[in-house]
Amino acid sequence: MLYHVIVFAPLIGAIIAGLAGTRFMGGKLGEKPSMIITTGLLFLSAILSWYAFIKIGGGHKEPDVNVLRWMDVGNMKANWAFKIDTLTAVMLVVVNSVSALVHLYSWGYMSDDNYKPRFFAYLSLFTFAMLMLVTSNNFIQMFFGWEGVGLASYLLIGYYYKKPSANAAAIKAFVTNRVGDVGLALGVMTIFLVFGSVEFDTVFGAIAENSDRKLPFLGMEFDAIELIAALLFIGAMGKSAQFLLHVWLPDAMEGPTPVSALIHAATMVTAGVFLVCRASAIYEAAPITSGFITVIGAFTAFFAATVALVQNDIKRVIAYSTCSQLGYMFFAAGVGAYSAAMFHLFTHAFFKALLFLCAGSVIHAMHHEQDMRKMGGIRKKVPLTYIAMIIGTLAITGIGIPGTKIGFAGFFSKDAIIEAAYTAGTVGGSNAGVFAFWVGIVAALMTSFYSWRLIFMTFHGKYRGDKHTFDHAHESPMTMLVPLGLLSVGALAAGAIFYSKFMGNAGDFWHGALPVHAGEHAALAPEHLYAAAETSHASDAYHDEVKHGGLFGWLFNKYHGYPWWVLLLPLVVSVIGFITAFMMYMRGRGAEQHIETIEETGGSPLYKFLLNKWYIDEIYDATFVKGARAIGDLFWKIGDIKIIDGLGPNGVAAFTAGAAKRLSKLQSGYLFHYAFVMLLGVAAIIALVFRTVGG
Repeated sequence: MLYHVIVFAPLIGAIIAGLAGTRFMGGKLGEKPSMIITTGLLFLSAILSWYAFIKIGGGHKEPDVNVLRWMDVGNMKANWAFKIDTLTAVMLVVVNSVSALVHLYSWGYMSDDNYKPRFFAYLSLFTFAMLMLVTSNNFIQMFFGWEGVGLASYLLIGYYYKKPSANAAAIKAFVTNRVGDVGLALGVMTIFLVFGSVEFDTVFGAIAENSDRKLPFLGMEFDAIELIAALLFIGAMGKSAQFLLHVWLPDAMEGPTPVSALIHAATMVTAGVFLVCRASAIYEAAPITSGFITVIGAFTAFFAATVALVQNDIKRVIAYSTCSQLGYMFFAAGVGAYSAAMFHLFTHAFFKALLFLCAGSVIHAMHHEQDMRKMGGIRKKVPLTYIAMIIGTLAITGIGIPGTKIGFAGFFSKDAIIEAAYTAGTVGGSNAGVFAFWVGIVAALMTSFYSWRLIFMTFHGKYRGDKHTFDHAHESPMTMLVPLGLLSVGALAAGAIFYSKFMGNAGDFWHGALPVHAGEHAALAPEHLYAAAETSHASDAYHDEVKHGGLFGWLFNKYHGYPWWVLLLPLVVSVIGFITAFMMYMRGRGAEQHIETIEETGGSPLYKFLLNKWYIDEIYDATFVKGARAIGDLFWKIGDIKIIDGLGPNGVAAFTAGAAKRLSKLQSGYLFHYAFVMLLGVAAIIALVFRTVGG
């Protein structure tokens, strides 16, 4: 019953608030009871999720929980069941904890909204769909949850449906995700074709015997496992906003800020990472696709960070930051460090939800102003929000002391990913790993810069907006501050507390503690890399393996199997990013001077390039959007109207109408006209008879 309550409590809340609370269904329940019921049920799920997480993390194994018989057609069998393992436990904690706090936060943020039961029903419906995804024990149930979160996100992004921009953003998110979902659907179909089953345990257990299988298509042969891995990753790219399918995420900020924290920071966008980690057995047998994932993830981390450098909307900065951090998770999975990927997913949920909710608190205080160019100097107006934002910034920039257990949450998880990429490149000889390592370092530098830029532009310097707005700015109510406080604790301590649960006690990502797929195997790297790591990281991993002389020789000495320069470099670039942002936005007139310069000159070509997001949207509009519209116009105006309708219904109707109009002119109404016609008819008949008889 434990897992039944965890999963179905949000659904019950959504049904009650949606049917009994909304005006559409009569609204007899009312706003406050709807909010109490949905929030209370989410906190119940969250508390039980932590209980399950601690129990499973302590080594307790749970069998799969069958809910009901679902699909049973021929060889196609897929029950509605919950897979209970460490990966599920992590996702239950992430989804339900963030969702519960977002529900509570929304009490204050949505206080002026007139449709609160509908909003809370959507939140709970989304949470249920996400729980269906992360608890699935087969690919069909996962696909059901996958599409469910797509629907719920469409409803939440377009919550302000009277705004054209919100409607456009919801449609954009829905369509973009459908592109990725085609790949996921084809991947599930291919899995059934190859393995004859969609059950995780059955599929993962049969990979070895199908490792050499080929699938013919269009006169070519494809490696079956590589093809499955690639198709599944296309779905992950859409849901987790990786490069080329990332365009929906920034526009999704049109939804209320609590939605951004729930969907686009901690839950839905991590579904792709969860899928790759859940299917890690497949990706271990697909090195080509894994290398592709590494490159795409690293490039996404870099691309999104460059765009975040110049954004002025406070929510869009954090949105592109989310894209970048998801890139870290993917390239960790690509090099085989699945535990590091899940660890960063776990810590990221705390500090990114914190950053989004802090941004919401600022927007609430500034009467819905989101442009950082119209802010500045408000830290005294919102001191608690400012402190929470600083904590979130220190967490995302990965501030900590290498070689110790002292640091913010992002320090432990992000550094583990960077170290994983380094090892994949050096021990494993992976060029993709080398690329990911250096790109990860550069992205860390940019992360620090844009994060502190946001702090300085928003909270420091001279206020640049409307005086009336500043005079009436105020701290958020307790319903909003309590979630900020709880998430701040997670951003502070989650990394240190749960490090050993994810990464093992040795501090070496090759020996992580988190089992990620069937058989309870902690699959953190392909077998050949694992063996190489065993050889490289011998029993003296806790001591310097090589002693170098000279002033800077110690940088090449090893600690936990890594040179000190590898451990220190992320911290160094984070400090450089902070100093650069401070020099640009705090010295002299700071942000005010930069804003005036850009307004006068329009900015450099590079600035415009980054501000316009590499013109990806414009390229898509010129090719896919206008191309699709041109094809549609061709089939509509020529194929449908001129050919089908012109020759078909419209053509026949026009001919009939014209003929009738012309024949109607013969109906003059004069008797002598009709007699003359009759005479002509008789003459024609006589002529025909004589011709026939004469013949």
